[in-house]
Amino acid sequence: MSSKDNFPREKRWKNLYTRSVKLARAQQLGGDYPRTTEKQLIQEEVMTKSEGKINLLFICSRNQWRSPTAEQLWRKHPNINARSAGTSPNARHKVSIEDIRWASIIFAMEEKHKSRLVAEFNRLLENKPIHVLDIPDEYKYMDPELIDMLEQSVNGILGAE
Repeated sequence: MSSKDNFPREKRWKNLYTRSVKLARAQQLGGDYPRTTEKQLIQEEVMTKSEGKINLLFICSRNQWRSPTAEQLWRKHPNINARSAGTSPNARHKVSIEDIRWASIIFAMEEKHKSRLVAEFNRLLENKPIHVLDIPDEYKYMDPELIDMLEQSVNGILGAE
């Protein structure tokens, strides 16, 4: 039996079944099965590189004060795209597979954030530089002291790369 495009129906069912099994396995592992093709991912990466921009991802626990402050600081920089996320399930924006794929460089506020990222996204992080900024959770959003610490540490790292 075949359909209009001369493709056997059994084969289509097999592909659908295989995809559903992969989706279920990805959900079981707490990940997302990629909905974009590898070609689309490569195209995205090429476009970002051709723009000459660096994608910075800032990570803290709840994505409430430190990482949003860092994102805000570098958001308007002409050569930088910035995002922020949190490692906690209660974060305003929980770090996702898409965030990790998007990032050129990842900045974690504390060592525990880096450890959580590595535990959750180990294979995706193989070629991603992760820098720990050692900024404690003592600051409010856009605190002047936090801004100074972020500017010094991130500029020092970006200048070295």
